[in-house]
Amino acid sequence: MKVQGFGIHASMWTMSWDRASAERAIACASKYKVDFIEIPLLDAPAVDAKHTRDLLEKHGLRAACSLVLPEAAWASVRPNAAIEHLKVAIDKAADMGGEVLTGVIYGGTNERTGAPPTQAEYDNVARALEVAARQAKSRGIQLGVEAVNRYESHLINSAEQAVALVERIGMENVFVHLDTFHMNIEEKGSANGILAARDHLKYMHLSESDRGTPGAGNVPWDSIFAALSAIGFKGALTLESFVSMPPEMAGDISTWRPVARDEEEVMGNGLSFLRGKAAQYALA
Repeated sequence: MKVQGFGIHASMWTMSWDRASAERAIACASKYKVDFIEIPLLDAPAVDAKHTRDLLEKHGLRAACSLVLPEAAWASVRPNAAIEHLKVAIDKAADMGGEVLTGVIYGGTNERTGAPPTQAEYDNVARALEVAARQAKSRGIQLGVEAVNRYESHLINSAEQAVALVERIGMENVFVHLDTFHMNIEEKGSANGILAARDHLKYMHLSESDRGTPGAGNVPWDSIFAALSAIGFKGALTLESFVSMPPEMAGDISTWRPVARDEEEVMGNGLSFLRGKAAQYALA
């Protein structure tokens, strides 16, 4: 995997990616001297890829991209629509100079049937992602499968489930993406999730238990970083906070109240905290 080092999810500043949002987010991320920015591709066709590529080059930043699928393209029930949606996103990520497309690439963040996942649903997801992975490989893009909590999806909640899907797809450019917020809910010890995914884990969202300022909540950070150190983690560490979540998206992830005072609190306290932990455990 190419993307390594420390990054920031653009959700710190925006969840849209028009020209003005791109200019602001990339300039702000550059100010904090991170290695890359994670760009949300929630409307990939509307993104001006050359504009973003030029901004990234100007500020010396690399890029990862992420998304969730809209209901019309949920892979579990509409695999062909998912394939088409992912192809557009993969091409856009490559055109803007991105290295990774990750996230809930198999479904939505409000996808729940009220029943356990079925084999047919997993078959549809695997078929869609196998096709997408071939397209991604042709464009030099890595695909990440993010495990999210049970309140957002009934499909992939744990590291073990993400590993099972990645191994079923069986392509070298498909990896596991874990998120400390979701792990804090779903894993039987966050370190166990990291150990379970060790052969495929290449991307980490570092997000506090309330999605606010890392170090100010209940995530067991020493266990997280010790486990990453133990497996010799060489991938990407990305601070994710929803301090600036727009009201129109709050319902998707149940963000009903402010998770931190402002950007200064998250970046001033949270980023330095995470960098300190990474140095403490020889990951930086």
